[in-house]
Amino acid sequence: MKYDDASWHCEGNYPAGLPDENAATHIGMFLKWCICQDLYSEFLLEESGEEIGKVKADDMTGAQFLMYWDGKFLDDMLSETGNLFAKDYYGTGTKKSKFAKKFSDYDSDYHSIFNDKEKRTGIKYESIYHIEDTKENYDLVAKKIDERFAQWQKGSKKTLGDLFR
Repeated sequence: MKYDDASWHCEGNYPAGLPDENAATHIGMFLKWCICQDLYSEFLLEESGEEIGKVKADDMTGAQFLMYWDGKFLDDMLSETGNLFAKDYYGTGTKKSKFAKKFSDYDSDYHSIFNDKEKRTGIKYESIYHIEDTKENYDLVAKKIDERFAQWQKGSKKTLGDLFR
């Protein structure tokens, strides 16, 4: 299953003049968080072990890693726990999970983080695709994902099999 794809964001209202890689920034930040939490699959480790090490060492951004995978964020990149969390928080379509309805979803949190940053700093973002893929911005996002993951862990006793029942 495909969670997201940078190419989906490059269509339609994508800002002229921005490189396609900017469409991967928000996806890559979530994927980097998963990698840094060791929520990646054995498959991903076998296929991209060196690149995983670079992401963890901050020598490669999540977006750069995602572009190595043709901009696609797929379920086979994540461990069982990673997939359970991603399905509840990142989402798999337009229908929100019970978790997202109670707390939030990744997209809403991402927008909120940078709306708050705009208010604090006066920096205006023309769109989410103009948000810089920096360590500072990743750290803001990672802090929020940490919070959501803790909330999710508290209330989640599901297994992957539960998703298919």
